[in-house]
Amino acid sequence: MSAAAVTVRAPAKVNVQLAVGAPRPDGFHPLANVFLAVSLHDEVTATPAGSLTVTCSGPDAGQVPLDRTNLAARAAELLAARHGIAPDVHLHIAKDIPVAGGMAGGSADGAAALLACDALWGLNTPRAELLDICAELGSDVPFSLVGGAALGTGRGEVLTPVEAGTFHWVFAVADGGLSTPAVFREFDRLTADAALPAPQADPALLAALRSGDPDALAATVANDLQPAALSLRPQLADTLAVGTGAGALAALVSGSGPTTAFLVRDEESALKVAAALQASATCRTTRTTTSPAPGATVLTA
Repeated sequence: MSAAAVTVRAPAKVNVQLAVGAPRPDGFHPLANVFLAVSLHDEVTATPAGSLTVTCSGPDAGQVPLDRTNLAARAAELLAARHGIAPDVHLHIAKDIPVAGGMAGGSADGAAALLACDALWGLNTPRAELLDICAELGSDVPFSLVGGAALGTGRGEVLTPVEAGTFHWVFAVADGGLSTPAVFREFDRLTADAALPAPQADPALLAALRSGDPDALAATVANDLQPAALSLRPQLADTLAVGTGAGALAALVSGSGPTTAFLVRDEESALKVAAALQASATCRTTRTTTSPAPGATVLTA
C-alpha cells in the first residue's frame, strides 16, 4: 500500500451534441457524443479494508446501490483482477452529482474509484490501460477519467479531445430518475421507421465550442435522445419552457435525462434562470456551474 487513504474527485458532464445511429449487432448504438465536463463533482475515498465495501453520503445517497453493481465497486474489481490482487478496499462516495440524472454521476464514481484504487495500491497502471478498464465499465466512464471537452465515438468510449472556451450552465434536477436503457428503447421505438444517418459531430458546434461564444453554441446544441426522454417524461417540456422563458440561450435534456440543462450567457443570467426554475415548481432543485472542468483528479494520497 502506498497510502492510508486516497481521495479522487471526478466531474459531471453535459452532452452538447448527442447524435445517435441505428443499433449495432451488439445492441449498442453508434454515437457522436460531444461531452463537456462541468464543475459539479463526486468524490471517492479509497481506504484499505478486509474486503470490498461501498458506502455513500450526500444528496440522494439512498438511491445509490452499495453492492457489486455499483460502478465504483466494479472498477476496483476489474483493476484488482488485472493485477492479480484481491479488491480489498473500502470505497466511500461523497455524492454531489444528481443520481440517475443523465449527468454521468455513476460513471464519475467508477473513474474516481479506479484512479483512487490505482494510487492506493501503488500500481501505476498505464493511462491507456486505465482507459480500457473505463470502457469496460461503461460508455461514459472514459470521459469521466479524461474530462475537459471531447468527442466520443463508437458507443461513446472512443475519445478525441476538442477545444472549448468557458460556458455557463444551469441544471434543473427532476424528481426521480430515468433509465438510460429505457430511453434508448424508446428512441428505437420512435425511430423504427426512420433511416438513421451515421452519427457525426457537427462542425459548426465544434467551432462554437472553440470560440467560447455562447450564442453560437446555443444555435448548434442537439440531443437525439431528447424526444425519447420527453415521451417518457412529458413534464420535462414544462421545465425546458420555463428556462427558455427566463432567458436561457438554449435548453436541452442532459444525456438520457431527466436532468435538463440550460446554456446561459454569464453568471448573472445563470442565477436568474435558476431562480425562475426553482420558483416554477417544475423541478426539484437547480444547480449552476461552468464548463469545461478537469477529469478525475487525485486530491489526497
